[in-house]
Amino acid sequence: MITEKDPKTLFSNAYIERCSKDTETMIAEESSAFLNEPIVYLKIHKNEFVYMELSSFEEIKVEAVSLEVDDVFGTYDVMLGLKLQKKYEKNIKEYLNSNLNGDGAKFDLMFSPEDGLWNLNFTLNYVAGFQEEMTISEAFQLIYSFLYKLVAEVNSPA
Repeated sequence: MITEKDPKTLFSNAYIERCSKDTETMIAEESSAFLNEPIVYLKIHKNEFVYMELSSFEEIKVEAVSLEVDDVFGTYDVMLGLKLQKKYEKNIKEYLNSNLNGDGAKFDLMFSPEDGLWNLNFTLNYVAGFQEEMTISEAFQLIYSFLYKLVAEVNSPA
């Protein structure tokens, strides 16, 4: 049984990079202090995305998480690999459809048989609790909580 982590200590062991969207190369490795930047940092630096590895992500079957601003729509997009079996497709889609609220493309979900991973992209703007005034840390806390609940619901006995 996994338990949701305390937001105050969640990112204490995070590995964080700022990367170029064009080349996917690292611009800089960041300390957790970078997470105090407002999320609009990504709108100001549209050519960048934030990549994070975290042991707490592994506990909820998430490989790593990237966050960027969509060039066309100006929304905050979350990209990750989800380590759930292919047989959970219906449950994952039901959770996403029920818990992402808004107009437009809410998520993309595709299973990669080579990796045994779900490639999941979703719009953070459509997650309850999202505010454009939040910090990058608060955005990643919201992402973590959303994914924690997804995995808990998908893995719960019917």
